[in-house]
Amino acid sequence: MSTSPKPVKKVPIHLQSAQNRVYIKNGEIVNHDKSFKADVYIEDGIIKFVGPSSEITIPGGVRTIDASGLMIIPGGIDPHTHLQLPFGGAVAVDDFYHGTRAAVAGGTTMIIDFVLPNKHESMIEAYDKWRSWADPKVCCDYGLHVGITWWSKSVSEEIGILCKELGVNSFKTFMAYKGLYQLNDSDLLDVFERIRHLNGVAMVHAENGDIIAKNTQRLLAEGINGPEGHELSRPEEVEAEAVHRACVLAHQAACPLYVVHVMSKSAGIELARARHRYRGRYIMGETLAAALGTDATCCQHLGFDHEAAHVLSPPLRPDKTTPEFLMKLLAK
Repeated sequence: MSTSPKPVKKVPIHLQSAQNRVYIKNGEIVNHDKSFKADVYIEDGIIKFVGPSSEITIPGGVRTIDASGLMIIPGGIDPHTHLQLPFGGAVAVDDFYHGTRAAVAGGTTMIIDFVLPNKHESMIEAYDKWRSWADPKVCCDYGLHVGITWWSKSVSEEIGILCKELGVNSFKTFMAYKGLYQLNDSDLLDVFERIRHLNGVAMVHAENGDIIAKNTQRLLAEGINGPEGHELSRPEEVEAEAVHRACVLAHQAACPLYVVHVMSKSAGIELARARHRYRGRYIMGETLAAALGTDATCCQHLGFDHEAAHVLSPPLRPDKTTPEFLMKLLAK
């Protein structure tokens, strides 16, 4: 069997120019601070010019796109994906190829996925495993957060290696998933202090896992075992309490904190209060498109498959005013 590399299809030089040189004219450029009319010239994937057409001479062999009446926006960065993730005996249906291909089609040019080691698994080995899944498949830029799913001296040492040698500077912790990923407050403080010393960012899934475990036992004893029991096991105050506690713990450790998937008005209020209390230092947060676009009432009484397809943690909330409320928090 030959080990020679496969032949590369040669592209005629005039087509190479059209692929490598793109001129976008007459569009409305939208940046983070302002929008304005301008043309854009791109060569070899690098933006070479932004400005009026009178200030640039376009070389030959360029693919021209007329963006009249259209907006030109930067590629999006999705900082929270779970591609090819094994969890609860299943694996996420989108692998790194299909997930990033869909991302690029929608204008997202970078994702940040999560390495989630099993308890007692080496952080470095888990990181290498995720890289082996992603590297051959990704269609766009990507980075990796790493979950701290258990805590020990070896974990502390390994996250130092991840940060200093492998370019990982964000680490996810869990206050939920009791018996699987959940850390207690003492461990969280140790983790936050270690991350601070590494100049990293701590991330947290903020729900009170002990309350959820108790509620789950009660609901199952009452015969509630369908998708409707998911939100009942983790109501708003269970999320809000954890958000408040996570912010206090991170502040005590002087560690930057990124609260993932804020899904309720109560949790959003706690995050906003913490940002105000600490004058915007340390505390950041995110919500999900699902939380902004819908609520739990959309899937009630429509059958198991429909309801189960809307299960996520923290869950969609039954309060119909939640999406608008979260959108206003984002605007602030």
